[in-house]
Amino acid sequence: MLEGVSITVEAGRVLYLIGTSGAGKSVLVKHLVGLLRPDSGRIVLDGQDITGLSEAAFYAVRRKCAMVFQHSTLFDSMTVLDNVALPYRKHARMKRAEANERALEKLALVGMREAAWRLPAEIGAGLQKRVAIARALTLDPQFVIFDEPTTGLDPLAAKHVDDLIRSLRNDTGVTAIVVSHDIRSIFTVADRIAMIYQGGIRLDGTPDDFRRSDDPVVRQFITGRPDGPMVI
Repeated sequence: MLEGVSITVEAGRVLYLIGTSGAGKSVLVKHLVGLLRPDSGRIVLDGQDITGLSEAAFYAVRRKCAMVFQHSTLFDSMTVLDNVALPYRKHARMKRAEANERALEKLALVGMREAAWRLPAEIGAGLQKRVAIARALTLDPQFVIFDEPTTGLDPLAAKHVDDLIRSLRNDTGVTAIVVSHDIRSIFTVADRIAMIYQGGIRLDGTPDDFRRSDDPVVRQFITGRPDGPMVI
């Protein structure tokens, strides 16, 4: 449950949402895309108050957003190319040839064009994550939400994903909201960090603000110490 949460995500920046499991990170994200509605307060997306929109009206809002899921959620029986082309064919109603051409462009953007004809099972988890990011970019969203993008990846694959998020911000101007526990990623990629604790925002600031913080809750989380106010 969230209470009294107030947060601003700057356009073209990378915001990391951090906190212990069950703190409310996913709940906040679900409010952003209309899967949950707040009991009070407002949600403003791209200058539009979306709090009271009907489900039908929310469709246009969701077209501005994309989601990269923790486990990539690629279709196993479809090639990498078909996975990325699917939104073009289903939502943009493109013919197969045009959809494939556009999908190849997105795959090239994440360094995966050469894997276009392979199946997801034929590539590693880190490469699957890149394909999932390419698919998320197909309809040119303004906002991309990443759910634990480096969880389960080896350090090299995780760094590639971090670098990709950073380059997408620089090259496309997309606004990224990243739910993560990966402290290394948080301090190397984030422009801003918001820590959710007991349903509220404990600290909202830059990576340097978190490094300098003497809040015992913040210190315990970023150092991983077992002793402190947070009981796991």
